[in-house]
Amino acid sequence: MDIHDIAKISGYSSSTVSRVINNRNYVSEKARQDIQRVIKEFDYVPNEVARDLSKGKTHNIGVVLPHTSHPYYTQLVEGIMSAAFPAGYRIVMLPSKFDADIEMNYLNRLRRKAYDAIIFTSHGIPIKEFLKYQQYGSIVICHNPGDYNIAAAYAEREESYKAAFQWIQAQKYQKIAILLSRPYEVSSTAQKTFQAYRQIFNSNPDKRLLNTKITTFEDGYNAASQFHKENYKPDIYFTNGDDIAAGVRQFHLDNNLPIPKLIGQENQLSGKILNIPTINHNFHKVGKLAFELAINNEIKQLPVESEFIFRNQEKL
Repeated sequence: MDIHDIAKISGYSSSTVSRVINNRNYVSEKARQDIQRVIKEFDYVPNEVARDLSKGKTHNIGVVLPHTSHPYYTQLVEGIMSAAFPAGYRIVMLPSKFDADIEMNYLNRLRRKAYDAIIFTSHGIPIKEFLKYQQYGSIVICHNPGDYNIAAAYAEREESYKAAFQWIQAQKYQKIAILLSRPYEVSSTAQKTFQAYRQIFNSNPDKRLLNTKITTFEDGYNAASQFHKENYKPDIYFTNGDDIAAGVRQFHLDNNLPIPKLIGQENQLSGKILNIPTINHNFHKVGKLAFELAINNEIKQLPVESEFIFRNQEKL
């Protein structure tokens, strides 16, 4: 049943029925009561999708994210949600696992007006593919787009990474383990990390002390276990999350081993409790800015400053 059926049964025009449903003026009390009686009798519920499309908006924002195992994604989503709720928008989570075919399907759904905009927290397809779809709705990414003309809100990571590595250098640590979530070839985060490392140490990280499949506390624990088995014994771990640094720490505690120095990221509760130095990328703010770009259909690049937060682990 639709609005036309209600009109036929009630004996009033579709426009009058529409005014009643939307609680508009210029409807007599008798007409309003007659139409509401039919609506109640047939338990009619307006089609929200059709109503939104008639207004040219769905008030749906798609948010593409590969997974939620890392605080980068959860903090971004929290920021997006905190801005979306008061603005009256619905957030539709779109899992991707970095699968290009899945991501292309989401772009085609934008083309079919399933969403007003899409925010890509990360992506597996090249940025240039997004440019073809900007005519169908706003597309926002969450990293520096370089020379591409696309909306972006992102953390400026370089200076905070350099500050962390400068501190490591000043402490004269030699064996630096680096834990990341994805390899250099496909990850802008890994590329920024390597770039900062090279600027400070004039060399690439030691491949033997590099792990690029780390996203959780358990991953950090297992990475520390593997390094111990291979007798590499890092002096310090530069990790991609405070929870991950906590996992490294826990492995050493469980095995009665000296706890190495640790640097986390994202200023998580675990880092605050354990007094772990961290890098705060302010992803909550990045998420809010990404949402604002999406609903305003603006092509701007909005960087957000990061900071290295030093904490003295000796106080633990």
